[in-house]
Amino acid sequence: MTKQLIVFSLIFTGFFSVLLAQETQPTKPEGYQFTKIKDVASSPVDNQQRAGTCWSYSTMGMLEAEMIRMGKEPVNLSEMFVVRMSYEEKAQNYVRMHGECNFGGGGAVNDVFNVYSTYGMVPQEVYSGLNYGTDVHTHGEIDEVLKRYLDGVIENKNKSLSTAWFAGFKGILDAYFGAIPEKFTWNGKEYSPRTFADEIIGINPSDYFFFTSFTHHPFYKQFVLEVPDNWTWSSYWNIPMEDMMAIFNQSIDNGYAIVWASDVSEKGFSSKNGIAVVPEVDLAEMVGEERLKWESMDKGEREKLIYSFENPTPEKKITQKNRQEAFDNYQTTDDHGMVITGTAIDQNGSKYFYVKNSWGTDYNKYGGFFYASEAYVQYKTLSFGVHRNAIPKDIAKKLGLR
Repeated sequence: MTKQLIVFSLIFTGFFSVLLAQETQPTKPEGYQFTKIKDVASSPVDNQQRAGTCWSYSTMGMLEAEMIRMGKEPVNLSEMFVVRMSYEEKAQNYVRMHGECNFGGGGAVNDVFNVYSTYGMVPQEVYSGLNYGTDVHTHGEIDEVLKRYLDGVIENKNKSLSTAWFAGFKGILDAYFGAIPEKFTWNGKEYSPRTFADEIIGINPSDYFFFTSFTHHPFYKQFVLEVPDNWTWSSYWNIPMEDMMAIFNQSIDNGYAIVWASDVSEKGFSSKNGIAVVPEVDLAEMVGEERLKWESMDKGEREKLIYSFENPTPEKKITQKNRQEAFDNYQTTDDHGMVITGTAIDQNGSKYFYVKNSWGTDYNKYGGFFYASEAYVQYKTLSFGVHRNAIPKDIAKKLGLR
């Protein structure tokens, strides 16, 4: 064999070996790879825009999902109808309390049901709430004007309230949101907000229950959840974390969407990446160069590495104590309302909940949804609401609901 032939043979053999190695060694997936396990049908992702009204969008999203579950025609419901009617109730509370309570655009996940029970409901096409010269909801001026008006009513020097103050307040609401229609036509038939809620939506508010999970009150009893946006001072059922997760799982497994209030201020919550996780870095398990490298990093470098969201990483084991400490230390706050509509696993088999947000569809690759790990849901859930049939029988029995 000539020298040139030997060289060519070696080159060919080496090239073939590289190709064979590439074919026989599977490429590891990069980033988070999710496989859906359960998916509850829901209405399209909406956008609350520049308004602190996630509480309305989330529970309305749940109502719309419930209509689909019940086999009804899906309807885009008016979040601003709920917001406007809630402002009326908030104003009454604020004045009665001499301004010594919360007033603003925020709310709790049960507020929609309160409005539904008292006033009914209307579709989006009937009441957009955009009566102030913009195409998107922008509530900075509205919130400021409403609060200053009420503060003026409370602080007036007459030592009594006039009979006109509430009519004046509603006049401001009419100017910004538009007047509430007493009657309207939808699909060729006339309705009032009450008849539309009863005949078209057709849910029973008493079928929905709201929960939380903290140890500063007894389990299996109700208490007024101490967060500023619970302006109605509503009571929530208090259950252990394990029961909370059992309700989450049974709800999704049986086709019921969950309205979910959670803290989204954590570094493990990344709207851009569509991920919410609670990474754990165990320094005790690090040895040698890995440990020395970690200890040499400053806080910023460590956090950049921990929260890179490049691939699934081990997560913190959450306990009831973790939850309570985070709540007591203001590390878990009532930030945001969303709708949980499914479950999934990543490429390592770890479980996630599939969450519908209200920030539009363009901010991440999941079309406005995101994946919250089981640990994140355990740790950062503040409150949630479900249909009574989503509650496991043994838990419902402990609560006296069956």
